[in-house]
Amino acid sequence: MSIIEEPSYRERIRVFEDRIHAGRLLAKKLLENRDFFDIVFAVPSGGVPVGFTIAETFNTALDLVLTRKLHLPWDSEVGFGAIAPDGSMVLNESLVKYLRLKEDTIRKCLRIELGEIERRQKVFRNNKPFPDIKDRKVIVVDDGLASGYSMLAATKYLKKSSPKEVVVAVPTGSNSALKLIQPFCDKIYCLNVRSGPLFAVADAYKIWYDLGDDKVLSFLRRINA
Repeated sequence: MSIIEEPSYRERIRVFEDRIHAGRLLAKKLLENRDFFDIVFAVPSGGVPVGFTIAETFNTALDLVLTRKLHLPWDSEVGFGAIAPDGSMVLNESLVKYLRLKEDTIRKCLRIELGEIERRQKVFRNNKPFPDIKDRKVIVVDDGLASGYSMLAATKYLKKSSPKEVVVAVPTGSNSALKLIQPFCDKIYCLNVRSGPLFAVADAYKIWYDLGDDKVLSFLRRINA
């Protein structure tokens, strides 16, 4: 069963001060529902402060699931799918068809993003083995879902390791993204659901900025101190 919290306020209001504030509200909702778990996985980079706050609240482990958006070669702001750490892809098939993307173009984009995943595996995780999550309950966190494909890649990747349950928790998300991932997770928490043709995760935040490697590492060091 999925839990989707509909907002009681106008959709376009910026409802979160920053990612830490959003993480606190998500943690509060999880506590209210007595929803406990064994490990928090954050999707970097934006999901790390949110995941850090939840892991700190529950005094549980924090790790990363290193998915990457597949960007259009001519527009880095637009994605046509996502890739998981094992190289498996999820594609926005309708967009791929509309743009007439050729297989060699897709493969080139895949190689670029796999290279970035390998870099982040070394920088963020120090090449640690992925934790054993068989029969464990895990929660996957990001700062928001726009298209939903990065989270889709994350949930499908985690499911391969036979966890007991995969819960998705995000501060904000589009209706379409939530519907996309719903069949591939056991439960969804989303505090601010938005609809309409245009959606940007940043619209839900008063303070928004891209996180560099140093900022991500600072959260990881704090939780592991």
